[in-house]
Amino acid sequence: MSEKQEGSGWEVVKNTQPRIRHTMLRVKNIEASIDFYTRIFGMTLFRRMDNEGGKYSVAFVGYGDENSAPAIELTYNWGKDEDYDKGDGFGHIAIGVPDIYGICEKIAAEGFEIPRPPGPLKHGGPNASVIAFVRDPDGYSIELGERA
Repeated sequence: MSEKQEGSGWEVVKNTQPRIRHTMLRVKNIEASIDFYTRIFGMTLFRRMDNEGGKYSVAFVGYGDENSAPAIELTYNWGKDEDYDKGDGFGHIAIGVPDIYGICEKIAAEGFEIPRPPGPLKHGGPNASVIAFVRDPDGYSIELGERA
């Protein structure tokens, strides 16, 4: 069953079972963040909304279909242009990529931070997964791995 949200053109699809819909990140420059996730990681911009009354903008990015695959919600609170205190509770987002070395080369060429270059997971034994950690424009950690 689905219904249209009045005047938006965006279709609301009712869930038939629980699922993870999205993870929200507060960003200081929504354009830079949309560019990072869509151009660098090849995600799709599912939708964007600028809320004049609430003085915020949100954009949802991800892979596949927003109604079945998890998304990342990028939220910009107008006028909040400095870094957010990320606290110590948030860890990272994990993204599976087909070529971890290639995407890390692309990320480095773009000038983004790679605090942990690609390599085998420490203490993972002979079949250890290859992982890397990179940072987005707001400093959020993203774990990259070749595992689906």
